[in-house]
Amino acid sequence: MRFAFFQGCNIPARVSQYADATRAICGKLDIELIELETFNCCGYPARNIDQRAFLLSAAKNLAAAEAEGLEMLVMCKCCYGALKKAEYQLAEDPSLKNEINSILIKDKLKYEGRIQINHLLTVLHRDVGNDRLGSNISRTYSGLQIAVSYGCHALRPSRITGFDDPVSPKIFDELVELTGAFSVDWTRKLDCCGAPLTGINDQLAMEMAAKKIASAREAGAHYLCTACPYTHLQFDRVQQQMAAGSVIGEPLAPILYPQLLGLCLGIDETTLGLANNRLEIAGVSSFLMTE
Repeated sequence: MRFAFFQGCNIPARVSQYADATRAICGKLDIELIELETFNCCGYPARNIDQRAFLLSAAKNLAAAEAEGLEMLVMCKCCYGALKKAEYQLAEDPSLKNEINSILIKDKLKYEGRIQINHLLTVLHRDVGNDRLGSNISRTYSGLQIAVSYGCHALRPSRITGFDDPVSPKIFDELVELTGAFSVDWTRKLDCCGAPLTGINDQLAMEMAAKKIASAREAGAHYLCTACPYTHLQFDRVQQQMAAGSVIGEPLAPILYPQLLGLCLGIDETTLGLANNRLEIAGVSSFLMTE
């Protein structure tokens, strides 16, 4: 399998271990990731400010992957939702697509609408599949309890994103439990992490994240599991701020899914970038059963 590897802006700048761990697990699973120099911002930051700017930015990425004849593998849930939204809008309005293409032609690009946009979790669950993933796992967890955080932008609006059931999703849970860990049921599992409100209403953003973290802790989770840089950073940032104000108990560290899976595939902690996570997660290895 070959994919155009779309990191977006946030991952290279702030959560590079997400990309490192993804490259590592994909290498183990014979998934070739092609990094295109022509990729730019997904357009998400402009989506509610300037629709034309958003669509142009998103469509340039889609056209670039299309020109290479590659499907896209996207790691960020916000990027995934933005690219799927642009795909939907351009398909619904041919005149708008023509307008965007009249600008893209300056970069010798044209968006035809033939591109497949995939999130990392979808590729692992659907394209690799449980059987093949399971056959590559050399060690499994025992007694490890994980709270998966799905994120908002991949699940909703479901008719556009097509990621999973927006009310009762299961992809992430199944991928976690494939490692031997137990995916706990927690009341705020599908709630927003508050990241989109950061810089707009910081207090509300913190309260939303704090409630999610408390819910996961009450459910008995040892770690939060993320597959979006915004959610991952939000859980880190909020717990650090709460700790500074002495209003937090034992921190509940987030671990990125490719890190969680990577340990089971026999990949070392350094390659997976565990030390780059802000909150200590080295203890996760203690849950691995001996080979």
